[in-house]
Amino acid sequence: MVNILGISCFYHDSAACLVQDGEIIAAAQEERFTRKKHDFEFPKHAIDFCLKEGGLTTQDLDFVAFYEKPFLKFERILETYLAYAPRGFNSFVRAIPLWIKHRLWIPDLIQKELGCEPKMIFPEHHESHAASAFFPSPFERAAILTADGVGEWTTASFGRGAGNHFELDSEIHFPHSLGLLYSAFTYYTGFKVNSAEYKVMGLAPYGEPKYVDLILNELMDVKVDGSFKLNMKYFNYCSGLTMTNEKFHKLFGGPPRKAETEIGERDMDLARSIQVVTEEVMLRMARHVHEVTGEENLCLSGGVALNCVANGRILREGPFKHIWIQPAAGDAGGALGAALVTWHHYLDKPRDVKLEDAQKGSFLGPFFSDSEIEKILNRQGALYQKCAPESLAETIAQLIEEGNVIGWFQGRMEFGPRALGARSIIGDARNLEMQSRMNLKIKFRESFRPFAPSVLEEETSEWFEMNEPSPYMLLVADVSKRYRLKTVNGALRGFDKLKEVRSKVPAVTHVDYSARLQTIDRARNPVYHDLVKRFFEKTGCPVIINTSFNVRGEPIVCTPEDAFRCFMRTEMDYLVMGHFILDKRKQKTTSFQKEIYFELD
Repeated sequence: MVNILGISCFYHDSAACLVQDGEIIAAAQEERFTRKKHDFEFPKHAIDFCLKEGGLTTQDLDFVAFYEKPFLKFERILETYLAYAPRGFNSFVRAIPLWIKHRLWIPDLIQKELGCEPKMIFPEHHESHAASAFFPSPFERAAILTADGVGEWTTASFGRGAGNHFELDSEIHFPHSLGLLYSAFTYYTGFKVNSAEYKVMGLAPYGEPKYVDLILNELMDVKVDGSFKLNMKYFNYCSGLTMTNEKFHKLFGGPPRKAETEIGERDMDLARSIQVVTEEVMLRMARHVHEVTGEENLCLSGGVALNCVANGRILREGPFKHIWIQPAAGDAGGALGAALVTWHHYLDKPRDVKLEDAQKGSFLGPFFSDSEIEKILNRQGALYQKCAPESLAETIAQLIEEGNVIGWFQGRMEFGPRALGARSIIGDARNLEMQSRMNLKIKFRESFRPFAPSVLEEETSEWFEMNEPSPYMLLVADVSKRYRLKTVNGALRGFDKLKEVRSKVPAVTHVDYSARLQTIDRARNPVYHDLVKRFFEKTGCPVIINTSFNVRGEPIVCTPEDAFRCFMRTEMDYLVMGHFILDKRKQKTTSFQKEIYFELD
């Protein structure tokens, strides 16, 4: 058996993955273990988990694959600083010590951390992204499109794959980057770069696309094929410590919004505008890739592929019959891609294409048995009841119908940024008050943020305008017209749009009637599917709310201790872990129950 450990780290979202004879055995982000959101340090804990899951020690590893080429990345950083010298001096003196201390010595660091000297493979950054998208996909052959902030030099690439091999034929290079352009607007609208781009996407429907022409005329030159160049006189990321500069601020009428201050209409309009531009560029890219490759299937990866609104438009309006997006599309997924490059390209091993993909629902993280959960609950002094397996779906469906918010902890933790029914907070999508309640009293986050629906796959086309499965919550589709409600005042602006009920599942219907949906099939997640199916049988609605089991500023919970702590700190009504049910009203007050969250994303 060939054991391959994939690693990504030192930028954001460090992760590790174990591949054995081409099969994905385990994968997890380091943040889940350290509880440090977007942890970029060497993924010691994630590696330990992966080795334990495979029953291995470090001595059993045949290959270690790192997700990019450190020297090539260092070359880009040095050349960029030299090109902008002396303006980039402050940024230079902050970045270079990190490289001198750690990032230039990745092979030595890996050997030291693992205590062994395995053979090491270093694919390029976008090669790892492409591999993470194509190799686990359900397609024998497909076009491939990657887009993110930046790897070594590449910021976007496309090519095609067939069988156990792919080639990337064309690239866009730094500093011209769709991901960094979107991050510039993330920064300018007062959110945190590399972690809050999804907030901009969620904010966009509240605004108007007032600045689209200004972006296309001043900030970038976009060609018909989706290739583009940015006007670098408006950006500061090449030489400074911010994303934008004074020329950018003057162009858009003022300084960046300060974090945690009131979000104004200008911020909403900026969010809508950059979202529209991003969708247009991605659509042009997809059409060009189809024209060049002639393939009917498309695989997507890179951080930009987490923009589920753009993905939904590619599916609906693009020329491809089917698309598949890597669930861990950002840097974390690079660990998986690097390991698969080693197996299929370096070792030239065949690929077993699976009908349902090879990602295993992305349930690749730690699992806790009922006996392990019970020991932890007893240690925490928790009061609980144990439910018979055959009664779990009925019991929890009844609790949801009664308006309760449930912390749901089942099976293996998800790999990637989305909770998919293993580490989720769930509730009744029909409940008018559920969105504001869950945002403000449970998630402790902005009230404008939409929640995602989980829907039975077999009922998807009835409730949403989409016929494709979306198991990884990476596609947006509109709520079906048959379940929409007529709005009274179509002239409402900004957050006033939240006041109107737009559908029969209002808690998961965004203000533009869209929803970032997850389709549930029994093969991938039988316990979760059974729960939603029972809720459907009781209520006639096959849709529930599914949001990640965490609060603002924290990663998704990993262990039963994490889940219990989060449960006790919030206004969740019940916690369900394995077959154990905890009622908040019956719990004793704990030392962490009254803690206030002050770390903001």
